[in-house]
Amino acid sequence: MKISITRTLAALALTGGIAGVAAAQDYPYRDITTAVVWGAGGGTDTINRMIMAEMEKHLPVSINVINQTGGVAGSNGMVYAANQPDDGYTLVGLSESNVTAAVQGGWDKKFDYWYPFIVGGSPDLISVPADSPHDSLSDLIEAAMAEPGSIPAAAGGAGSIHHLNLLALEQGSGARFKFVPYKGSAPGQEAAIAGEVALVVTSLAEQAALIEGGQLKPLAMLTPDSVEIAGQTVPSAFDSYAGLSEVLPLKQAIGFAVHDSAPENVKATLAGAFEKAMASDTVATWAEVNKYDIGGQYGEAAQALFSTLESTFAYTLKDLGAAKVMPEDLGIEKP
Repeated sequence: MKISITRTLAALALTGGIAGVAAAQDYPYRDITTAVVWGAGGGTDTINRMIMAEMEKHLPVSINVINQTGGVAGSNGMVYAANQPDDGYTLVGLSESNVTAAVQGGWDKKFDYWYPFIVGGSPDLISVPADSPHDSLSDLIEAAMAEPGSIPAAAGGAGSIHHLNLLALEQGSGARFKFVPYKGSAPGQEAAIAGEVALVVTSLAEQAALIEGGQLKPLAMLTPDSVEIAGQTVPSAFDSYAGLSEVLPLKQAIGFAVHDSAPENVKATLAGAFEKAMASDTVATWAEVNKYDIGGQYGEAAQALFSTLESTFAYTLKDLGAAKVMPEDLGIEKP
C-alpha cells in the first residue's frame, strides 16, 4: 500500500512539473505592463494606451500602462524596463526621441537593445499662447534675436525630437531661446497656455485640440509642408528660413518595444496581436481624427528605421554641440 501511494504521488508530482513547464512557456499567462517613458497625456502615452487596448482584444490577458518618466531623453523609463526580466511581461512605451539618450549620457546602450513596434507619428510645429503678441514666426524670431536666450521655450524633455527641432530652428534662423525642459509634451503645452513659457514645440497631434480650442496659436510647421487646421493655414517654417532644410525635418516614430533578447515566441505573440490591432478600423479612425500617420513596422524593419534615426539624431546633436558622449564612442555610425 505504501509503495502504491508513493508511486502515485511521484506520478502526480511529475505530471504537475511538466504542466508547470508548459504553462511557463505559454506566453502570456499573466498581465503585461507597459512602462511609458514620457508623461501622461503626451503623444507616446496616448498612442500606447490606444494600441495596448486594441492588442488586448487579441491576447488572453490585460496590458496595464504606467508612466516611468524622467532622466535624459526618457532614460529612466528605459532603465526601468531594461532591469526587468526579458520575458515579455514588461514592455517599454517609447518614441524616436529616446535614441538620443546614449549621446546625452543617460543610457549606455545602442538602441538595438530593443525589439520595437512602430505605431506612427505626427509632424512638429511651433505655437505660442493665444494671447501672445507674436502673430508670425518671423515676429518671434526677431524678438529672440533682439534678446538672445531670454525667451523661454518648452519642447518636451532634453534630447526629445521636440528639443532637437527647437535646436534646429535656432541654427536655421540664428535665434536663441531659453529652453525649459518638461517631463513630456503635455506639461510643456500646459506651461505655454499658463504663460510660463512664450512658445512650445510639440507635435500637431498633441496640439490639435488646443489649437482648435483657441488656447494655442500656431505659427509654423517644422516640416516642408503647410497644414490646414481650425480654419487656418499653418505655413512651413522652411518658407521663411531655408537653412532649416539642412537639419529638418526629423520624423516621429512612436510605439513600444520588448527586449531584443526576449524569446522568439514572445516576439511572435506580440507581433500577431500588433498586426491585428494595426489593421483594425479603430486604429485607422483614431489616427485620422488625431492627425497621426500610421506606421506598422516591427522587428528588424523597425530596428532599421530606429538605427537611421539614432544615427541622424546623434550626429545632429553632435553638430549642434549638444552631445555629451560622442556617437563614435558608442559605435553609432555616421549617416
